Amino acid sequence: MPEYKDPREEDIVYGDRRISRPDNSLPDWEMPDTAYRPVPIVWFTGAFFLHLIVSAVLAIVVLSKSGTVWFALSALAAGGIAKWTWDRGMKDAGAGWKIATILMLAFNLLFVAAIAFSV
Repeated sequence: MPEYKDPREEDIVYGDRRISRPDNSLPDWEMPDTAYRPVPIVWFTGAFFLHLIVSAVLAIVVLSKSGTVWFALSALAAGGIAKWTWDRGMKDAGAGWKIATILMLAFNLLFVAAIAFSV
């Protein structure tokens, strides 16, 4: 009769890898203790698209007003989006992502200004 290892004390090995332990039934490449952690590019992209959409909606809403009103509202929106992005987790991101996010929002405002003040 073969001798079986106690699964509560030793791993069950198949070839050169630990496949699983019957007490938890997970292979060794599974990591059940991990959690989803969004990456800064998600926050960056979210801020970019949100500011793009908000600026377009503001342009339609204040179509009959002067370009200064649209620019001011877009700047306020950029500030709110920046705060929201920082609160989502950008404050813990690397300095490069923080700088890129600020520059991107400023660049979007540059486009708004170019359109608002050229009309």
